[in-house]
This record gives sequence, C-alpha cells and structure tokens, in this order.
Amino acid sequence: MGLDVGSKTVGIAVSDLLGWTAQGVEIIPINEDAGQFGIDRVAELVERYQVGGFVLGLPKNMNNTSGPRVAAAKNYGELLEKQFHLPIDYQDERLTTVEAERMLVEQADTSRRKRKKVIDKVAAGLILQSYLDRHGRLLQ
Repeated sequence: MGLDVGSKTVGIAVSDLLGWTAQGVEIIPINEDAGQFGIDRVAELVERYQVGGFVLGLPKNMNNTSGPRVAAAKNYGELLEKQFHLPIDYQDERLTTVEAERMLVEQADTSRRKRKKVIDKVAAGLILQSYLDRHGRLLQ
C-alpha cells in the first residue's frame, strides 16, 4: 500500500496482486492536531486489499534536506508499524504532487476543484509505482 501523507489527508494506493502496477484507491481525511489519523479506515483497506507492507512518500526538500513534513511522514509510519506489524518503507516523493497535477490537467483536463479531490490518491499511486519500478515486486 502506498501512502501520500499530508497534514489534512492521506492518499491511498494499492498495487495489483502481482505487484506490477499501482492505482489510487481513496483519500482519507485526517486531523493531525486532534490526533485523528484515519488508522481505522487504513485497517479496513489493509484487510480488503490483503496488504503486505507500506510505502510512504517522504516529502524531502528540493535540496534533499528533511523538514517537518518528513518527520510527520515518519511518525505516521511508526503508527502504522505499531498497529499492523507490517514492513514500512519510504520513497522520495519530491514533485509527485506536481506530476500528479500535471497528469490530471494534460490527460484528463480535470478542473481545479476536481483535481483537489483526487490529487492525493494520484500522488500515492505515483509514489507506489516509483517504488515498484525501483524495487520490483517486494511488497504485495
């Protein structure tokens, strides 16, 4: 399962059973300040898709340094590890949201309002697909 962890939402993607292709599934609303991270919904999706591990986007700065969002992504990864006891890996996600938006504009000519509703799951799909392309079918 690929995750694009933001401050208000978590985009979710899963791979096909062979681990070749990733597709966005949904966006889970979260509230970091209130300690609401959507773990119950993630649990439902883990069971539904028989998830074997997680790939979280690591939103590094363009100069490869880590900022507060990297810490937030790692904290989310720790929550997942404690809850599910499944492998966690991180994938550099620099520019995935920009790429996702470009794809939605060019390929689907999606309006700005509609893009906002799907961009995080598209970005999660790009994160997971990049991982699958680089690492092969390690996760199921």
